[in-house]
Amino acid sequence: MQFSCSIPLPATFRPGDILAFHRRDRQEIAERVNHASVQKAMIWCGAPAYLSISFEPGLAKASLVIDGKIAEDRQPIFEGMVRRMLGLTQEIEIFEERYRDHPQLGILIAQQPGLRVPVTATPFEALTWAVTGQQISVNAAVSLRRKLIGATNTPHSCGLFCYPDARRILELPEETLRQAGFSTTKTRTLLALSALVADNELPLDAWVETLPVDVIREKLEAVRGIGPWTVNYGLLRGFGWLDGSLHGDAAVRRGLQALLGAQDKISEENTKVWLAQFSPWRALVGAHLWAAPVAIA
Repeated sequence: MQFSCSIPLPATFRPGDILAFHRRDRQEIAERVNHASVQKAMIWCGAPAYLSISFEPGLAKASLVIDGKIAEDRQPIFEGMVRRMLGLTQEIEIFEERYRDHPQLGILIAQQPGLRVPVTATPFEALTWAVTGQQISVNAAVSLRRKLIGATNTPHSCGLFCYPDARRILELPEETLRQAGFSTTKTRTLLALSALVADNELPLDAWVETLPVDVIREKLEAVRGIGPWTVNYGLLRGFGWLDGSLHGDAAVRRGLQALLGAQDKISEENTKVWLAQFSPWRALVGAHLWAAPVAIA
């Protein structure tokens, strides 16, 4: 079974940001990336699927090849997923127009116009990535992610291995996750999160359409091991919600320190206060800080 679509892109679209996000794992067991396309294996509607997105001037072409059949036509859902992944639901033009003359943020906007936040294929992937990456380096998190994909061991016919869904993670014994390198706390958080998603206590697919942020936050923070940073990061990468404050992120604080030319490190509280002035765009500002040069003239 296969879906496909072509999506026009804005003149300022930056395909390199999308490609870089999916290029994190150089071993390419679940994603392959070249100069103009990304291929990704994933579980979609319960079945192994192979997603391909290629970029041409002003256009993105996407296809999804499913091993097997699904019960209903999901073309609109497929197209919505691709648009979210490319950041096309993010109204960055309004943001840039509003802040291009800001004495500090305007510098970043001028340096990186058109910046959008790449979004994962599913909110579940974003949330499990956020749990995986808590308090460790990106390289360590990528290694753990790779081991998780290997442990669930679900190949697509294209040769890539699928990023797992909640049910496949639940099939893993706790000891398997521990042997893969997950701490006891992360293991239990990952399994608890997966159980709630599998039982539809966390209806992530429905939330993509309605985005009840307060409900999502309340439900997620009730899971032991999930705090505000994990929720805000998951909302950003999984849903494309741009107003989560990422003041707890060390890279955001380093970027702010460089932007302000501060000699001393910026505290979480001071970062939170500085970001607050840009609501409802706080997470997008955080993404600009992530992308900023280490030293800003």
